[in-house]
Amino acid sequence: MGTKCRSRNTSLSHMSKRLKLGADGSSLNGQLLIAMPSMSDPRFARSVIYMCAHSEDGAMGLIINQTAKNLSFPDLLDRLEIYPDDAEDDEDFDNLPDVPIYVGGPVETGRGFVLHTADYFVKDTTLKIQNEICLTATLEILKAIASGHGPDQAILALGYAGWSPGQLESEIQANGWLNCPATADIVFADGKTASDKYALALAMMGIDPSHLVADAGHA
Repeated sequence: MGTKCRSRNTSLSHMSKRLKLGADGSSLNGQLLIAMPSMSDPRFARSVIYMCAHSEDGAMGLIINQTAKNLSFPDLLDRLEIYPDDAEDDEDFDNLPDVPIYVGGPVETGRGFVLHTADYFVKDTTLKIQNEICLTATLEILKAIASGHGPDQAILALGYAGWSPGQLESEIQANGWLNCPATADIVFADGKTASDKYALALAMMGIDPSHLVADAGHA
């Protein structure tokens, strides 16, 4: 899914293979990465990343706390020419669900990924990451949301963060990231701002953000 109206199921199939390969105790699938003060890449400063795939082949995740600037969900649907099934005028279009849009990462920023609750699932299209959190990356889910048939909760990320084999492990060893289990409450954070997610994720680990230092240890 992207601004060019293309569906990329092949990438999801590859991610599914990664998930199966990484289904062991060392996998970070379904966990959160929390950027530490020592993170040298400004694109990931104070970022929280939901891990969608992690294995010996590498890793892939979505930043869930960097809001896309000057882009609303109705704007995106209008660009993609996706409209509610029963839309009759602009007012109907303006009453669409409020789906947060984030900068998911620096890779393939024209692609869209929807993280959502498990009440929406399409065989061979939706990838279940946790019992309560799934990933879908086709235009069909946007059409379903626009028409009121989508998941109960969802966020849309443009682009993703990717790591080559061994790269993420090296960054964690260098104290660039903390990791902790993810919950739907943090991923979707209903009623919270994007910046709140950083503090919420750290609070899960009993950490006060003001106590972090550049040489903090890792989980």
